[in-house]
Amino acid sequence: MSRSIWKGPFINVSLIKKVSLGKPTIETRARNCVLLPQFVGKSISVYNGKKFIRILVTEDMIGHKLGEFVKTRLRTKHKTKKKSK
Repeated sequence: MSRSIWKGPFINVSLIKKVSLGKPTIETRARNCVLLPQFVGKSISVYNGKKFIRILVTEDMIGHKLGEFVKTRLRTKHKTKKKSK
């Protein structure tokens, strides 16, 4: 379910403060924060439940949420059966 239009996008205030300070890499757990034009060109490390994964924000990412760019689940690889002679 999406957020109500009258509420506007969710933006983490502490994340905006860190971006305005000009830190080279910003670590955050706020996966539901919407990317703003202020974040373009910044390197943000987003927590996926196990470790921080770094993403570089581009213009195409504006309006999307941070969690969309960091996978939380591993892809499973099932073994294939070998054909015997």
